[in-house]
Amino acid sequence: MKRFFRSRQRDKSSRGVILTVAVLQAEGRISRAHSQCFLCLALSATLLASGCFTGSRPPHIGDAARDFTVQDSDRKVSLNQFRGQVVVLNFWATWCPPCEEELPSLIRMQDRLRGRGVTVLGVSIDVDGDAYHRFLKLRSVNFLTVRDPEQKVANTYGTAGWPETYVIDRQGVMRRKFIGPVDWTSPEVIDFLSKL
Repeated sequence: MKRFFRSRQRDKSSRGVILTVAVLQAEGRISRAHSQCFLCLALSATLLASGCFTGSRPPHIGDAARDFTVQDSDRKVSLNQFRGQVVVLNFWATWCPPCEEELPSLIRMQDRLRGRGVTVLGVSIDVDGDAYHRFLKLRSVNFLTVRDPEQKVANTYGTAGWPETYVIDRQGVMRRKFIGPVDWTSPEVIDFLSKL
């Protein structure tokens, strides 16, 4: 009975994801290709949630962060230019509701910890440069962000969902990986970042 109930819950959440993607596509907020990708990710997440979790720690934690360089129409950014700072490497997209959910706390955290050597570096996977720039302006994003539409950096880090965030210490070592939206102003997160 429990297995049946869990299966029914997954079916219900899958229908919700399908409906959300259909609405976003109808509103023109995501393309058909993005909606197909999102549905594949949702299916993968549903399969993983059904009992495939091994309990192992996320990949790369404790290893040196992989360096990268991204150049978009606005700037060229390399991870190694932030050596000596704590880097909150955030993968996101304008069409991602959970990314939008965590953005206000990410902005407030950057304001609060910038003077302590904590730098937020956003890597957007947006293909549409105009939508990306409108989003940054409309939301008054105060941290450094760069657009990587080919997702080269996301692929380097094995990112499969958005938002996904890596915390890299002052020596360039991965210390934490967050999958999904985070309240970056919570006392636990502020304390963790302040001690790195």
